[in-house]
Amino acid sequence: MATPARRALLKSAALAAASSPLTWGAATSARASGPATAGAADADLHWLENATPATHAGLTWGVPWARGVWTDKRQKFRLSTADGTDVPVQSWVTGYWPDGSVKWTAHALAPGAKASASYRLTAGRPAEAVQRVTVRSRGGRVEVDTGALTVRFAAKGSDRVVEEIRRGGSVAAKDGRLVALRQGSLGAEERGGAAYEEFAGRVTTIEVEQDGPVRAVVRVEGEHRRGKRGWLPFSLRFALYAGAESFRLVHTFVWNGEQRPAQEEGDFLRGLGVRFTVPLSDAPYDRHVRLADAAGGLLSEAVQGVTGLRRDPGTAVRAAQIAGEATPDVGTWDTRVAERLAYIPRWGDYTLTQPTADGYQIRKRTSAGHGWIRAGAGTRAGGFGYVGGATGGGLSFGLRDFWQRHPAQLDIRNAQSEAADITLWLYSPEAEPLDLRFYHDGLGQDTYEKQSDGGLEITYEDYEPGFGTPYGIARTSELFFWANASTPDAETLAAQAAAVAAPPLLTATPERLHSAGIFGDWAPVDRTAPARATLENHLDQLFAYYRDQREQQRWYGFLDYGDVQHTYDNDRHVWRYDIGGYAWDNSELGTDLWLWYHFLRTGSAEVFRFAEAMTRHTGEVDVYHLGTWAGLGTRHGVQHYSDSAKQARISTAANRRFLYFLTGDERTGDLLSELADVELTFLGTDPQRKVRTDGYQPGDRHALSIGFGTDWGAISAGWLTEWERRGPRAEQAKRKLLNSLRTIAAQPNGFFTGTGLMDADTGKFAVTTDTAVSVSHLNAVFGLAETNSELVSLIGDEVPEFAEAWLNYARYYNGTTAEKTALTGSTWKSALPAAHSRLTAYAAARTGDVRLATRAWNEFFTGSDTYFPSNDWKPVTVRVPAVLRETTEIPWISTNSSAQWALAAIQNLALVGAGIPAV
Repeated sequence: MATPARRALLKSAALAAASSPLTWGAATSARASGPATAGAADADLHWLENATPATHAGLTWGVPWARGVWTDKRQKFRLSTADGTDVPVQSWVTGYWPDGSVKWTAHALAPGAKASASYRLTAGRPAEAVQRVTVRSRGGRVEVDTGALTVRFAAKGSDRVVEEIRRGGSVAAKDGRLVALRQGSLGAEERGGAAYEEFAGRVTTIEVEQDGPVRAVVRVEGEHRRGKRGWLPFSLRFALYAGAESFRLVHTFVWNGEQRPAQEEGDFLRGLGVRFTVPLSDAPYDRHVRLADAAGGLLSEAVQGVTGLRRDPGTAVRAAQIAGEATPDVGTWDTRVAERLAYIPRWGDYTLTQPTADGYQIRKRTSAGHGWIRAGAGTRAGGFGYVGGATGGGLSFGLRDFWQRHPAQLDIRNAQSEAADITLWLYSPEAEPLDLRFYHDGLGQDTYEKQSDGGLEITYEDYEPGFGTPYGIARTSELFFWANASTPDAETLAAQAAAVAAPPLLTATPERLHSAGIFGDWAPVDRTAPARATLENHLDQLFAYYRDQREQQRWYGFLDYGDVQHTYDNDRHVWRYDIGGYAWDNSELGTDLWLWYHFLRTGSAEVFRFAEAMTRHTGEVDVYHLGTWAGLGTRHGVQHYSDSAKQARISTAANRRFLYFLTGDERTGDLLSELADVELTFLGTDPQRKVRTDGYQPGDRHALSIGFGTDWGAISAGWLTEWERRGPRAEQAKRKLLNSLRTIAAQPNGFFTGTGLMDADTGKFAVTTDTAVSVSHLNAVFGLAETNSELVSLIGDEVPEFAEAWLNYARYYNGTTAEKTALTGSTWKSALPAAHSRLTAYAAARTGDVRLATRAWNEFFTGSDTYFPSNDWKPVTVRVPAVLRETTEIPWISTNSSAQWALAAIQNLALVGAGIPAV
């Protein structure tokens, strides 16, 4: 064992090296702490999809700023188009640097603002809005006026959420409400007699979060109720923009039903929807229904059609109805039609159902009690519709990710009457009830020994009775609405449908994002050298493979969409969807991080949308928001909640920060707030309970057993984010963060100590005298490497001993036996050497040590877990009948390795890219 003097000498040398100039790559620690770069006070913005959208419902986006550029949080910003025209913008701060200067801002643009292919954001007074959004609260009600639309929200206790939506002097829609259908028995359905109960969403709180001038946000919370029973808590956010005839609704519900395995009784979700009533004043032949296909097509029909009749009403009449315009006065029609209008059916009800990702059907009927007629069908619906009149106006409505989150449904009812009801079903009532019961009976695993040496050993599933529950998981959906003065033309409706499918977003270039010094160690794509180009190409190939696998394997569904799967089965030529811990990935080993860093580097809209869907899924479905494990996530499994490992490494804020800061999305902000004190979950749940030999029992808030890797890495990411956002617990989070940094560094072997007892009130770890070493290959692969790099760059000067401790871990994790022993008096197996090569690269960048840079690339290219350069990247095609459908596979790819290899490639290129060897 090394003597204390020798250990002190090594640590002193490491600390001195850490302060030496950086000579490799574009180390973000230097960027973040250095002076602002030229042009840092401006931000050039472009549309994510690189095309000016035909319309949008208003948008919000985020912009990062280098440290010290803006020291006043009240700094005003002006937004101008490519031709220099100023347009109104609303701005607010979403993140701060440690010195208090502004790190992130969010900005809102109204749909009526002048369209431009690009914009520039600079300091200055924003242009005055011709129309402002205003908010009034009175009598417990909130009213928002965009200047074109007035939305009046119901008061607390109401079973309506929105009382009415007025456009001009008329009511465009009213009685906005939530509906949930509960089925209490599956057995009854199997016998053909399924019954269900309808629950109505009841408002418990209403809060104005923003009040203009460009954007207003109203948050409504409540639960679905029937009689005395409450079920499915919900949170709604309505975003309305100045001058807009539209609004966005972000809908979140949390599952709190009870379903008992092996029993047919319980709470089974039969349907979940958002419903509005749309007044109709036009004659039935001047009322129109539109439903969209995902490819841009529209089913265009009138409630009372006058085309195709035996008698012709006239060319002008037919043309007007097809165009959605008011038909000529009925007195000008051919009298044979005008006198027989009563005999032409009025089609009041339409339903579009999307039961799978591969097919939808549209049906219509005249009214309840009469038979349905098939009206159309296709593969994937756009989740968008319209009902209204040629002169009286109507409502456009859309549900994002409609076919991707099947089963979904759109209903129009009673369009032949004075008012139609439209329902956007997030979960279709025509589908099988949502069955969330655990998928097996426990298989006799009634002891920890059987669970660990039995089930975990054979199916890789960490099972424990009672832990595979969905109680507390959530799902968030996005809906969009337009109140139209008249039936829009096809091009306008198609543009609205496109804005639902991919809501337009402004963003900066990778170079501009990188110059701000955000999110640690990454750099924009650089193909200037052949070896770099080869690596960049493989990074693109890897993403494309998962993109294509999502489509090929149909990784879609109400709770599934956004996730990918864990491990491939080379024998069956499918991913191991039904095998224990090999099925859904649930953020295992940094998949979310990989995708977000890939977006930052490439600016690819396709990558952003993939990562966005993943964050929407993994932050909601894979994490508990109510109950015993609120704040924790679930390890990978056959069901997203089925594994008994409930851990902060899955719920970690490190995975969610990107979407929040890049978009300003308030719902993602809620998820981050839930994690500001995630350490308190360790009071009741010990992640190590099945392998404990030291007699530790959770419950003492002043002595929580916390691992320095997967546990503390997630906890510290939550603290850091709360402090950055300057949330209500920011000072507490900062204090705990600094205390934990100092006391980890004070351990005899720093990070190599492995675990410690933490005081939940202070964040301090008890400093042990035990010099034992504990190192896990999982410590740094759930965001710890990324978070610690940021922490050192942000506050390393304030806590230099932590910078030293992390540098030692980075330098010696993949070190030689002699180096490990000299530093700690012990040694360990350096598992996942290619993944951990990015730690070596970090040490090289911090110290300027060329030998470490060379070692990092050697580890990356030759480690047992590497993907490169010997692997054959050419996909293999497996044809029917050997498989269900023709399959394209790269058999050696698995998601754990994909995420870690990609992160290592990205960080190595950023940190020691100049030293990459020829390949």
